[in-house]
Amino acid sequence: MKPEITVSADDLERLEGLLSKPPTRNRSDLDDLRAELERARIVDTDELPNDVIAVNRRARFREEHSGREYELTLAWPHEADAALGRVSIFSPAGSALLGLSAGQTIDWKTPEGHPIQLRVLTVLA
Repeated sequence: MKPEITVSADDLERLEGLLSKPPTRNRSDLDDLRAELERARIVDTDELPNDVIAVNRRARFREEHSGREYELTLAWPHEADAALGRVSIFSPAGSALLGLSAGQTIDWKTPEGHPIQLRVLTVLA
């Protein structure tokens, strides 16, 4: 079962705009992101809690199995940069992290196909 997620109205509006453009409209690899947006609780941007992952927010995670901790920033596709820990909202990782809050966990597969569980430790707004 997937955890509840919260998305700001501004992020939703921008994402829906990006997803409706011809280059991305028919991309099946973005279906998971579309599904996440459909199930999200939408709040006014100024009411989004500080401990919720949104675009341009940095968060600290722990991989539950290994105990490894790291930080990532959720980024718009054109601002993504793996070397800087900026993960695209269009990536499987980005769409899985959108809307999670501190303390929540998510099951997810690495790019190599390995299942992992991530716990959000803190969101650094």
